[in-house]
Amino acid sequence: MRPILSIAISLLCALAAPAAGGESHIPKGGDRLQSSEVDENQVKTTSERKPDKEAWRDSVQLKEVTVVAQSYKDVIPAQVLGGKELESLQSHSVADALRYFSGVQLKDYGGVGGVKTVNIRSMGTNHAGVYYNGIELGNAQNGQVDLGKYSLDNIEAVSLYNGQKSEIFQSAKEFGSAGSIYLQSRTPKFEQGKSTNFRVGLRVGSFDVFNPSILVEHKVTRTVSLSFNTEWMSSSGKYRFRYKRKTPAGDIAYDTTATRQNGDIDYMRFEGGLHGYLPRGRWKVFLYHYNSERGVPGAIVNNVWRRGERLWDRNSFVQGMFEQQLSTAWQTKINVKYAYDYTRYVNNDEKIQKVDNTYKQREVYLSWANQVTIFPWWEVSAAYDFQYNRLSDYMSVHRSTHWLSAATAVSLGRRFRAQASVLTTIVDEEKLQEKTAPDKCKVTPGVFLSYQPFRCNLVARAFFKKSYRMPTFNDLYYTDMGNAFLKPETATQYNGGLLYDLTRRSGALRFFRIGCDVYYNEVTDKIVAYPKGQQFRWTMLNLGKVHITGVDAQAQATFAIPGGVELTTKLQYTYQKAIDVTSPADNYYRHQIPYIPWHSGSAIVMAVWRGWHLNYSFIYTGERYNQQENIIYNYTQPWYTHDLALMKEFTVGNTRLKATAEVNNLFSQDYDVILNYPMPKRNYRFGLTIDF
Repeated sequence: MRPILSIAISLLCALAAPAAGGESHIPKGGDRLQSSEVDENQVKTTSERKPDKEAWRDSVQLKEVTVVAQSYKDVIPAQVLGGKELESLQSHSVADALRYFSGVQLKDYGGVGGVKTVNIRSMGTNHAGVYYNGIELGNAQNGQVDLGKYSLDNIEAVSLYNGQKSEIFQSAKEFGSAGSIYLQSRTPKFEQGKSTNFRVGLRVGSFDVFNPSILVEHKVTRTVSLSFNTEWMSSSGKYRFRYKRKTPAGDIAYDTTATRQNGDIDYMRFEGGLHGYLPRGRWKVFLYHYNSERGVPGAIVNNVWRRGERLWDRNSFVQGMFEQQLSTAWQTKINVKYAYDYTRYVNNDEKIQKVDNTYKQREVYLSWANQVTIFPWWEVSAAYDFQYNRLSDYMSVHRSTHWLSAATAVSLGRRFRAQASVLTTIVDEEKLQEKTAPDKCKVTPGVFLSYQPFRCNLVARAFFKKSYRMPTFNDLYYTDMGNAFLKPETATQYNGGLLYDLTRRSGALRFFRIGCDVYYNEVTDKIVAYPKGQQFRWTMLNLGKVHITGVDAQAQATFAIPGGVELTTKLQYTYQKAIDVTSPADNYYRHQIPYIPWHSGSAIVMAVWRGWHLNYSFIYTGERYNQQENIIYNYTQPWYTHDLALMKEFTVGNTRLKATAEVNNLFSQDYDVILNYPMPKRNYRFGLTIDF
């Protein structure tokens, strides 16, 4: 066995060896690299030649993507979609893009207007932190960040980290998530002699989709630029679906073709930003506003095809970031945010009592983080965050939360890196001017390790982390769905994995990456939410203890084919066993928890030739159960979809145009992501984007 292993390792190292002349290799498709993927063995940045006080500004320009140099490579690398890869997928919202990450379960409650939430490694939606330009998108009301609200028009990269981001210079709150999704908006870039970028786009498609958008970027001064992006989308949300159900005996109970109703949506989104640079620092200010009215497509049960639920949303926030290098060893960062969310929910169903409720949320957030470099190989950081949430109108409750973090990072040579952090969370909550519970305090540690055992790009990594989250306001207090006796949820994560990659300038194989992670999670007092007849209302309960065992595997390769064709293939696979181990007396003891498949995965093939882009993607979600008991009555069959997109880029004078055509669910499969919420069959989308 050992000789075989030695030969295999030698071959891998030989493949990764530099070409003659000792030059380092950078992929031809530079847009595949993200900041988390830069290997200091491969890319020699200007940070090796400048003082530390300028290190934050170091970058390498690869085609259209700036790769920011880091003082160390990520201990736990992120899964990243960005650049041309993100464009080629032609996903409309952030939720669509996340389907291609391993270890992720997306919950989609039906078509264009349905709510879309994400679950990382079966930890639950509330354990997944979603960060927009470094500051978390919050929702203390129900903890469900609807990722369908965030378009990819103004996003240049989507990153997924398990555990936490692999850097210690971050806010205290970022150390608290079991998994993190980072949305990085476009940073204005200008060609030489140009001070304004202008883009207009239009998408049309099935379900009466009409989606125009405008992007403007302007260089105010040499160090200050502004950006503005807006879009409007309208859709009837109507699509044909087949509703077919069988009895446990195999007989047909229902087999009907109908049209999805009450899935319409009409929304307007505005985003604006100011980006500035200082001699040894930078600052950013962002504005965001989302205004929508939508129908809430309900469950299709008992031959009821139409629901009377309507939802109005107004989500607005302003946030700012200031970062400064105070000395060669000390840098500081301040984040601030104010958010206001308005939700009106109406249910006009005649068979139940009519509902017309209004919910208003306010959030104030402040973070101060500091990092000190003690030695070139040793850094420490400390941060304090404060957040105030208030919910009013329907009920009155407010919560103050404090986070304090301390972290350290060690890099011994090029082979060993380690990070450790500890986070203290303090929660003070009041309802109707009376304290409902004593203040809660929890300390959660994390340790992350990375080791390169051989002189090639083979890296072993591991981490341990605890995380903690309070029940949301919905979980605790809401009529007909709240549970005031819910306990806070605690999670413990263990992860180990290997990653190997290589990059070459010549030959057919230009880039190759393969990785695998094995993990084990323990969740105590796990809170589960699932629809209770109406989509806006949820059933909340503590499952007690859940054990999660899983494997995430990924592989990617890029080939240069004669004739100028660049071919990229990408595979993701996830195995998860997430079982309830609360009590042997339960009928569902050691059963798979609801909506977690044992097997899931995706495959992507992208071909580029002379401005033409052809993309094929396949997504598979295996069998699962829709209730706690894994019995035939609760069985949900697997589903899979095939999507195809064709894009052509061309130039007319100084104007760049991009035309796209998409076919989603190519083979028109009937499927439900959530039981009784049928998804669209084959559908089409066409787009045209013009850059001036």
